[in-house]
Amino acid sequence: MIKEFMEKDHQRCDRLFAEAESLVSESRWEEGESAFHEMREAIERHFSMEEKLFFPRFEAVSGMTMGPTQVMRQEHEQMRALFDDMEESLKAREADAYLGDSETLLIMMQQHNAKEEQVLYPMLDAHLAVEAERLIEEAGGIDR
Repeated sequence: MIKEFMEKDHQRCDRLFAEAESLVSESRWEEGESAFHEMREAIERHFSMEEKLFFPRFEAVSGMTMGPTQVMRQEHEQMRALFDDMEESLKAREADAYLGDSETLLIMMQQHNAKEEQVLYPMLDAHLAVEAERLIEEAGGIDR
C-alpha cells in the first residue's frame, strides 16, 4: 500500500524532472525555471514524506535506525546539492552545466528509486501494514 503510493509519487516527480530538462535543453529559460522549481518542490515534498513520516515510523517499529533509511537520507542530501548546482546554472543561463548536473541527478534518482521500490518500500509495507492507510492519509498533508 505504501509502496504503490510512493511509486506513483516517484512517477510524478520523474515527469516533472523530464519537463524541466526538456525546457532547459531548448533554452526556454523562464519556463524551464518554473518547471525546475515545480520539480524541486515535488521532490522535496517526497523527501519530506519519507524523512518526517515514513522513515521515523519504520525506525520506531523495526528498531533499524542505521540501515536503509539512513542511506536514503544521505542520498537525499546528495540530490539536494545537485538541485542547488542546477539552480545556479539556471540563474546563469548555463544549459550545458544544468544538463550535466541533470544527467547525474537522473542516474542517482533512478538508482535511489529502484532501491526504495525494490527494498525499502516493501519493508515499510511489511512493518507498517496495520497503520499504512492512516500514514498515507497523513503523508498527503505534508509540505516541504
